[in-house]
Parts: sequence; C-alpha cells; structure tokens
Amino acid sequence: MASAWLLPEHLADVLPSQARRIEEMRRDLLDMARTYGCELVMPPLLEHLESLLSGAGHALDLKTFKLVDQLSGRSMGLRADTTPQVARIDAHLLNRAGVTRLCYCGPVLHTRPDGLHSTREPLQFGAEIYGHAGLEADLEVQEMALEVVRRAGLKDVILDLGDARLVKGILGDSPLSAAQLDSLIAALAGKDLAALRELAPVLPAHVMKGLEALLSLYGGVDVLAHARTVLPVTALVTAALDDLQWLAKHLQFTHPEMRLSFDLADLTGYAYYSGVRFALYAQGSSDALLRGGRYDEVGAVFGRRRPAVGFSLDLKTLVALTPSSPLRAAVRAPWGEEAGLRAAVRRLREAGETVVCVLPGHEHEGDEFECDRELRLVDQQWVLCAL
Repeated sequence: MASAWLLPEHLADVLPSQARRIEEMRRDLLDMARTYGCELVMPPLLEHLESLLSGAGHALDLKTFKLVDQLSGRSMGLRADTTPQVARIDAHLLNRAGVTRLCYCGPVLHTRPDGLHSTREPLQFGAEIYGHAGLEADLEVQEMALEVVRRAGLKDVILDLGDARLVKGILGDSPLSAAQLDSLIAALAGKDLAALRELAPVLPAHVMKGLEALLSLYGGVDVLAHARTVLPVTALVTAALDDLQWLAKHLQFTHPEMRLSFDLADLTGYAYYSGVRFALYAQGSSDALLRGGRYDEVGAVFGRRRPAVGFSLDLKTLVALTPSSPLRAAVRAPWGEEAGLRAAVRRLREAGETVVCVLPGHEHEGDEFECDRELRLVDQQWVLCAL
C-alpha cells in the first residue's frame, strides 16, 4: 500500500520558494498582457465534455480527464487546454464585432504528461487576439511571446516558424484517411523518409515529391527562398511562404538579437492550426517553451468563426528555467502585545513591507525571507534598524 503522503506520478506540490517565483511571474505576465490591451478571463476548470472538446481534436480528447456530473448525469471534463474555453467566451459571451484581446492564467490537467519530466498539472498562461485576419495580429502575438521570455531573463532565444498551409497546399485533394494523415504528420515531424515513402501508393508522384522536399526545409531565413524552388506552386503554399517572409522581415528588424529559424515540416498541432505556427526555444530546455499560431477555425464549432491567433505556455516550466531570484527583503520584529510595537508593525505592512514577527522560542529559525532590517525599541520608540 502506498504511503498516504505520496502524490500520483507527475504531480507535485509547489513549495514556498518556487511558489513565490511562480506567483510573481504570473502577476508580471498578466500586467504585461494588459499593456497590450488584453483583458483577463477566468474560465471554469470543469465543463460539459462536448463543449470542452468541440473541434479540439483526438489528441486533446486523450489528454482530458472525464467524469460524470452528479447533478445532471452528463459527462464532464477537466480542461486540458484553455483555448477552446476562451473561444467559447469570445463567441457567445462577449460576442463583439471588432478585435478582442484576451489573456488567462490557470491550471490545466493532463491524463498523461507531455514528456518524461513534465507535470500533469501545468499552470497555463496564454494570450489571444480574435477578430483580425491580417498578419499584424500574428506579429503582435509573436512580439508578446518574445516579451515573455525577455521578462523571464532567458538567453539564446530561438523563434521557430512554420505554416500548416504548406502541407495542405501540397496535398490538395489527395484522398487520405485519418490514420494515413496521422502517419504522414509523424513521418514529416520525425524527418523519416522511409515512413513517408510508405504512403507513395496512395499519393500522386508530384505530391510525394513536394512532401519529400519538406523534409530538408529547415534552417535560417534562406530556407524560404529555397522552398519556392522545390515546393509546388499552389495558392496555399505561396500564401504561406509570403506570410512567413513578411513576419521574418519585421521580426529581424525589431528583434535583431533573436535567432530566427524555420522548420517547414514541423506540423505540431496540424489539426489545430490553420496558418502560421511558431515555437520558442531557450537555453536550458530541449523542448519548446511556448507554442502558438493562427487557429481561425477554433470558434466555428461554437457557431461563430472568427480569425484567431495566440500562444500559451506552462508557467511552472518557464519559472524553472529562469535565473534564481534573491530572497525577498523583510523586516524582523519581536512578538509582543505592546501597542506601540503593534502599531509600528501595522504601519510597515500597510506600506507594503514584509514584517516577520519572531514568535517566542523561535528566535533562531530561518524562513523564506531575508530579513535585512529589524524593529528595535530605542528611547521608548520602535525604530527600523539595519541588521
């Protein structure tokens, strides 16, 4: 029998030092999103399953914990991603005609971890723009994402770009079953030429040639020029390459210090994204720290198809990669019932200071705070003195 204090696999308590850093980062990022005009929303953790999974795809279904509502008997789910909920809010509750910028930060739950060291309870922060189909919204979201990593103090940042329309443009009307499409996406993501060629019997030769070309299309901005020479000229392919070129030009101008890369065969979230997609990588992590892109179909299942672009990340993962911050400075005060002492402590706390009252018998214990000052009784007055 397992010990009662042990948690399930890939779930963990967040202890004081890390919790403080996560909460400070959460507040900072929400304040940052507000400077871009984002409004905060707080969807519920639990929803009817059909609403939670509408249009979300098979992968999110597998990630979602499911249970039965004891009040209605209907199937419910614990959210594994907040974006479908935000799309529902935009479509049905706000129902605005123009541009809407929304942000959120809250826990999501996964039935299985994304990786060996991943948590099943990420703290998901995200920002989304609804109502504008132009690249200006894509650029704004990408610049907001770059601002996230800047505020986190991360170095060697790489922004990787791709576009879901490339494969759609190459495939055209090629008849592929859902299983065959999954195999295709996996082969492209793994740069697996042998697995890709297993689909040759069901795909026209010119389609296979275009798909095989995708496998080598990764690297710097010069990849885009090369792609125009080896990929088929279709409306979707041309639009995707034009959009990536436009974004690259603006990002290189505004963020010359950042490395820009392209992996045109990376189809992470293929069933979800409808256009440009991006991922941010930083020193210390082999996996993407943040993912985002355009998903114009996300609101269609709620009866209101709206242009949409955004990104999300796990705040716990972000904070784990950030440089350690010093303990917060605090004031140490003796415990006592004397009115002057209590008034002095209250004034300091009202001014925003952390005041740690030392309880009797615990004078030599350490804690989460670094006390650099102390309240002392000097000439019958409680005075703040340096330690």
